[in-house]
Amino acid sequence: VDALEKAAVRANMRADSVRTPWRVIMVGDSPGELVESTLIATLGEPSQVKDTSWIKPGKTAWDWWNDNQVAIANPGMNTDTYKAYIDFAAALGLEYILIDAGWHEGTALTSKPGANLLKPVPAMDLPAILDYAKDKGVGVWLWVQWKQLDWQMEEALSAYQQWGIKGIKVDFMDRSDQEMVDYFHKLLTATAKHKLMVNLHGAYPPNGLARTYPHYLTQEAVLGAEYNKWSVRITATHNVTLPFTRMILGPMDYTPGGFRHAAPAEFPTLFRNTLPYVQTTRGQALAMYVVYDSPLQMLADSPITYTRADGSWEEGLEFIRDVPVTWDETRILQGDIGQYIVSARRKGNDWYVGAMTNESARNLSIPLAFLGEGQFDAQVWQDGKTISTLQQSQATHSAKQSLALTLAPSGGAVAVFRKK
Repeated sequence: VDALEKAAVRANMRADSVRTPWRVIMVGDSPGELVESTLIATLGEPSQVKDTSWIKPGKTAWDWWNDNQVAIANPGMNTDTYKAYIDFAAALGLEYILIDAGWHEGTALTSKPGANLLKPVPAMDLPAILDYAKDKGVGVWLWVQWKQLDWQMEEALSAYQQWGIKGIKVDFMDRSDQEMVDYFHKLLTATAKHKLMVNLHGAYPPNGLARTYPHYLTQEAVLGAEYNKWSVRITATHNVTLPFTRMILGPMDYTPGGFRHAAPAEFPTLFRNTLPYVQTTRGQALAMYVVYDSPLQMLADSPITYTRADGSWEEGLEFIRDVPVTWDETRILQGDIGQYIVSARRKGNDWYVGAMTNESARNLSIPLAFLGEGQFDAQVWQDGKTISTLQQSQATHSAKQSLALTLAPSGGAVAVFRKK
């Protein structure tokens, strides 16, 4: 402090105008205490957004991971495809759809001039898509490349606000130098002005900006589900490491929801861009929506995958439909880094439990003391007889009891407790 005071005097500045970076060492009696901490967000600057009524967290249907696959004759970057995504989102009660790369004219994936972020490709009748979404009660997000947006920022954001776009997914920043840090602040200030929510893909890890800019809902900065398309790296061990490492920094856009499952041994033979697979169970797919924190949560798979031949929903989708994306309280009940995790999150009077394990099967007994007083109706989804099935059960529990869960290798389970 004395050194800062002297430096301020030499620079003819007030001491309280001297600003330095901060660094954190987090210590807990258990790994779970680190996951529960909100320290990083708390260290961010206070909110610069006075009116937050337009900021609406939610779940979104997503096109890119499943390669634009919907049940029409010619799926792709076209009007009919996105009307089908809107129909799916409306039927399931999702708040949003996300239109990813390829919707506008010009090369989308590089920082090259020539792209026009205000002109959709001819096959995309964006006004018709937006009108259709509005009629169905579904909001629309758009993907943009960061440098192309920088060249057209004010013009593009003003237009998106006028069109009724709810948010933008900005991609390919891929570095954390001073120029990029400044860009984050510039972008988040401008999007707040135009009432556009933000998801930063290809971004450096969180550092508290979500407190300063509460419309900044989530960001990637994680080796997430997209790598299932071309890599064996998204293992169950990886998935149960993330809550104790990357997630303690802030919300992460892992993009869960993969409903095509394969055992790890056969997974490398199934790499595919269209309708890809995951090497974990249906139970783990559900648990990610409780364990992983993201106020904008993706349903990464296709409406085709989520729908059975008879038109009914695939098993477990009703849980994803109903699970919240923001929480009033979080407790990590059990777990260890790279081994397993059991998270309990409260929304109002209801508690949601999510359990995930690595490649080892586990039988867990979870004390329910966190429930507090009263009786609770519990509904449980846990790994079934195959990697793609679930076992469901219902019971009444109190805080004096324990919940027994059986997790398959690379598996998981969820439970919802509603107070009687």
